[in-house]
Amino acid sequence: MADVRRASAPASGHEVRARHEFRGMRTVEHYFTVPLDHAEPAGEAITVFAREYVSAAHTPEAAAQLPWLLFLQGGPGGRGNRWGSLGGWSKAAAQDFRILMLDQRGTGLSTPLDRNTLPGRGTAAEQAAFLEHFRADSIVADAELIRHALGSPAWTVYGQSYGGFCALTYLSFAPEGLQEVLITGGLAPLSGSADDVYRATYQRVAARNDEYFAWYPEDRATVERIARHLRSTSEFMPDGSPLTVGRFQMAGAFLGGNTRVDSLHYLLEDAFVETSGVPRLSDTFLEQLQGVVSRRSNPLYALMHESIYGQDQATNWSAWRILGENPWFRPDAEPLLLTGEMVYPWYFEQDPALEPLREVADLLAAKQDWKPLYDPRVLAANTVPAAAAVYTDDIYVDRDLSLRTAAAVNGLQVWETADFHHDGIADDGERIFARLLGMARSGGRRPPA
Repeated sequence: MADVRRASAPASGHEVRARHEFRGMRTVEHYFTVPLDHAEPAGEAITVFAREYVSAAHTPEAAAQLPWLLFLQGGPGGRGNRWGSLGGWSKAAAQDFRILMLDQRGTGLSTPLDRNTLPGRGTAAEQAAFLEHFRADSIVADAELIRHALGSPAWTVYGQSYGGFCALTYLSFAPEGLQEVLITGGLAPLSGSADDVYRATYQRVAARNDEYFAWYPEDRATVERIARHLRSTSEFMPDGSPLTVGRFQMAGAFLGGNTRVDSLHYLLEDAFVETSGVPRLSDTFLEQLQGVVSRRSNPLYALMHESIYGQDQATNWSAWRILGENPWFRPDAEPLLLTGEMVYPWYFEQDPALEPLREVADLLAAKQDWKPLYDPRVLAANTVPAAAAVYTDDIYVDRDLSLRTAAAVNGLQVWETADFHHDGIADDGERIFARLLGMARSGGRRPPA
């Protein structure tokens, strides 16, 4: 794994390029030079970008004295949020913190990874070896270098979804860099295989389908109509790639949302248009669906998603294999169910942004010697104040697996709620953030169990 403790010296480069002030906030753009492989700090270097957000209610002099809060975004492969103004959890946090929004390595303005840049690394095997440095351990090592470069003492880390997975890695290998940790929808299983994850999430996605179609029974017929249409008629996405039933099922991504779930209904109501008496899928529908089925903007998600569960064993396309135990999710099943965030090998055949990366994806799926991302002994002796929101019906991060992890982290306080789904902080982030921060601070630093 990345040698986080060797990241005690400042990053080899830190450049501030632009500052802006608008709509009640100030931003600063930071570029850091970090090692590709933290075990070889003198080797190849990459760039990691982060944007600082500060409330304009603080004078520049007062803002410079505020403690840092590092936000770790969901993913893998998701760049940091780009805010036009402070709102929700960021508005609450900006009262007391400078927020550092990280573009995790390989995303956003950090050294990019996609179908254009990856082949430049060489063969598929060389590309796969390169990608081994883009997991949570390396992200945490980057964060520690950045913290030192900013001159920050131990800071607050807030992790959403995959960002919460990274926060657990941080607690495992660099707890001295942490003042407190907040996690929403992101308590990763500390052991076991990816198969355990998908067995649980397939069940939750099926239940969420049932719930959705109970709310919108008319959409049941629309989904079946779209499936029948795609089985008999060729339709193409705006990027020219085919729309298959399997790709249409990816619209189930909306099901993981608290308010986004209702947007699925708005997507489906635009599905068809009559053309001289012949129904076709509308451009409006296809344009909206494009953003759901394409990984053009975040190929790392498809490449690395199952690797976040890979520890000392291969994932071997786990979601695809466990689909065999859940045949009601097959594209030819009737009635058709929509899927969640599973990644299947055929994505790399039907998505033009992923086609050049199919061999690399297969190598990553077959990799058997993934390094551990967590240290259960350190977590059992944790003394960093930490609090996590666990969403009872989360279809992406299973509630039961989350609570098992929570029980293994000493002092971690849990707020379980059925009021939100996976994207809860987008719905009522201010309340969620305030509650978790209060929980962490009221718990104090506890001695090991």
